[in-house]
Amino acid sequence: MNKTSYMTTSMIKEVTADRARRVVAASTAIRTGTMMIELKSALNILRLPAGEADLPLAGSRGVWLFLLTVPECSPMSGARTYLLVSPCRNESRFMRQTLDSVAAQTVPPTVWVIVDDGSTDETPAILAEYAGRLDYLKVVRRADRGHRSVGPGVIEAFYRGLETVDLDLFEYVCKLDLDLVLPPRYFELLITRMEANPRLGTTSGKPYFVSAGGSLVAETISDEVSVGASKFYRTQCFREIGGFVRQVMWDGIDCHRCRMLGWVAQSEDEEDLRFLHLRPMGSSQQGLWAGRVRTGYGQYFMGTAPAYFIASAIFRLFKHPVLYGSVAMLWGYFSSAARRAPRYEDLAFRLFLRRYQRDCLLRGKREATRRLNEAQAPAWHAAHDGAEPGA
Repeated sequence: MNKTSYMTTSMIKEVTADRARRVVAASTAIRTGTMMIELKSALNILRLPAGEADLPLAGSRGVWLFLLTVPECSPMSGARTYLLVSPCRNESRFMRQTLDSVAAQTVPPTVWVIVDDGSTDETPAILAEYAGRLDYLKVVRRADRGHRSVGPGVIEAFYRGLETVDLDLFEYVCKLDLDLVLPPRYFELLITRMEANPRLGTTSGKPYFVSAGGSLVAETISDEVSVGASKFYRTQCFREIGGFVRQVMWDGIDCHRCRMLGWVAQSEDEEDLRFLHLRPMGSSQQGLWAGRVRTGYGQYFMGTAPAYFIASAIFRLFKHPVLYGSVAMLWGYFSSAARRAPRYEDLAFRLFLRRYQRDCLLRGKREATRRLNEAQAPAWHAAHDGAEPGA
């Protein structure tokens, strides 16, 4: 009888043993059989399906070595095609863990394009190593721009990767960051959700990170958006919304555009869909303060109403980072307004967004989203002949 063992928060640290790397040398090698992984700490976040031989074999100072029997490949494998595109720059500290967790997926990607956006660390060497192991991995190299560029820079790199493949060959496409650790059934479960609901255009799990004090913290992600670090799309929906805008709020605009067209956007906080974010959201360029200021500017750019944004900042006052994160967001928003920074040019979108935000303030976000999804259903059905009426 199969048991369940756990992958713990120690995955934020580099796995030092070569054996932990060898277990994910190739996707075909790990779909069945035995693999060994070093696990540190006792904070449970992600579950790994395992066979009976899952007792500790060795350990010291809280480090355990588990023998995990990976189940045979899911019957869904090969039935659905999905493309991963990962922009990255100087990710040598974290990327092995992302590469390993993708290689361990019960439903592996059809193609994985990683765009090295001018890395100056060991990233190119690590990518070359894994490209030799994983037959679906393709590496695209860009010239060094001299600095990390979130927002527009990330999306430019994403599109550079997308240019190298024929998107029509894939039923799903995902923009995936290289500082994550995913549970092994992550993509299998996302695809299952898509198959169950033809209106579900984009989805993801929920990110968690380990604080400086060692506690496990959920990042503040609303249920009506898919997470930017792991944005899984139905290709048809991705095309209909026009893809991602090349601006800092690309990962908010896309979900609202989905709803405008009657698609559903969501993220799920279920145990088998929780993933580790090895670097807290918004901290990849110049730290958390700058990241939250960017968020404020991004909300201004997108067209968010002042009253809604103030309410959002108050709601986040005691979320990580406590107090100053909200202050930074407010500064980013109102300093952008004061200097009359440019806004997203689609006026119809901004009016749609503000009507929705007004309803959120009156009814609460969950109820407002439910009502909007229900109201937009006829628009989706009118554009998708043959879809089941109850979807």
